[in-house]
Amino acid sequence: MYGNSSELKNTIIFNEVQVPHYNYVGDSILGYKAHMGAGAIASNLKSDKTQVKINYNGTKIETNLRKLGAIVGDNSEVGCGSVLNPGTIIGRNVTIYPLSQVRGYIKENSIYKNQNEIVEKKFK
Repeated sequence: MYGNSSELKNTIIFNEVQVPHYNYVGDSILGYKAHMGAGAIASNLKSDKTQVKINYNGTKIETNLRKLGAIVGDNSEVGCGSVLNPGTIIGRNVTIYPLSQVRGYIKENSIYKNQNEIVEKKFK
């Protein structure tokens, strides 16, 4: 579901995804039941217009793409007003705090508080 003033460009959205309002999601993949909070952005173009590289566990992967947004895993929640920088990968079941600026790879079952504080979710 996407709603008021949301823009999706070249984006794959799986079942039960929510992009409810004031979002921009460009050249991205949103997994099953992923949710973009109000005003969250998946940016698809670097400010210097160079090709996007994916940083996965310290390894830089060439994409040969000038435009590539984010890959958001199943059941992940992106907080209101957050920006996912080009080439960001978010694992399954991740919570991104509101107003975050995210880049690189965030492993599954994590809570992203800020770039220096990413903690593992505890399940009961």
